[in-house]
Amino acid sequence: MKKTALLAALAFCLLGNKVKAQTGNDTRVITTAVPFLMITPNSKAAAMGEAGVATTPDANSMFWNPSKLAFVEKNSGLSISYAPWLQNLVDDVNLTYISGFYKLNDKSTIGASLKYFSLGSITFRQDADDIGYHFNPNEYAFDVGYALKLSERLSGGLSFRFIYSDLLGNESASGTEASTAGTSLAADISAYYTSKTFDFQGKDARYTLGMNISNIGNKIAYSTSGDEDFIPANLRIGSGLEIDIDEFNSVNFALDFNKLLVPTPPISSDVEDPFGETGVIEGIFDSFGDAPAGDSELKEINVSIGAEYWYNKQFAFRAGFFYEDESKGNRQYLTFGAGLKMQVLSLDLSYLVPTTTDVHNPLKNTLRFSLNFDLDAFKSKSNAEG
Repeated sequence: MKKTALLAALAFCLLGNKVKAQTGNDTRVITTAVPFLMITPNSKAAAMGEAGVATTPDANSMFWNPSKLAFVEKNSGLSISYAPWLQNLVDDVNLTYISGFYKLNDKSTIGASLKYFSLGSITFRQDADDIGYHFNPNEYAFDVGYALKLSERLSGGLSFRFIYSDLLGNESASGTEASTAGTSLAADISAYYTSKTFDFQGKDARYTLGMNISNIGNKIAYSTSGDEDFIPANLRIGSGLEIDIDEFNSVNFALDFNKLLVPTPPISSDVEDPFGETGVIEGIFDSFGDAPAGDSELKEINVSIGAEYWYNKQFAFRAGFFYEDESKGNRQYLTFGAGLKMQVLSLDLSYLVPTTTDVHNPLKNTLRFSLNFDLDAFKSKSNAEG
């Protein structure tokens, strides 16, 4: 079994894409190495249709848009998220995410995060008669970031990421090539804008804009053969609208557009690896104009839309919708969630409901849980008790 085939199968499995046979001028599902980097880690964004590039800054901004941290209200915070993954298919695959920030001064904030993805226990075999070997594949990404206010309303952010992916252990999937754990270094460049408060139908409102170009990094290899795969370089842009209805009620809306910045697979090719000589930067620029003849690059843009309602800044209810074109994976689903905010911590959860009925979606009933800690409140409470 070729390593590239195995990795492609894992990529489809991890993201839950519906893969159709492509003929004629149909486009291809875009696959990359380490697709876990694109999985939404936290419950708040997951409940809002996976929109988050321009929402209110919090500890999870390291994933969505590091530049948002420059406008975070607290001095420090921490978030821990957990999600059983593909639970309708397996019971030992899960995603854990830990993210936090610390405000250096009124203009600068640093952040860090760790994303760990466990694929459970897998038995690898060369053929039906092979007893195979057992292995626990796992992947993680460690990030550090810095956000700076460039003006009263605008901020910029830069973060760096170390990626480690061990899918095969020390064994060979092909029987001839020695396998290795894949590693990569990547960077994110981001920006965030928040408006002044303005009147909206007699209510105080603010709008926000966000942009994040993430996972700009070297290709990743899993064997000594020299074959390398793109990591999921990605462009996410979006906007948000916050409206204070009255003293106790407020609503937030979010809209994100998301596009992978890697080449689209050709309709047909006699070359086993058509992108082997394509560099990372070249691939990013090519991704804006490499759709097959007669097709549209717009099909490669995923849309996320979400809404959030707060009562008394304590209870939150969220809903959203995620759309991906049928020819690019056909992930289409509704999302729901709720949040409870207390003095020191808050709890968020989300739930996913597929809207496609012609295929079994492995993401059905996906649950995510997040605990968010207000470290400022924790310190104040400790000092008061002391």
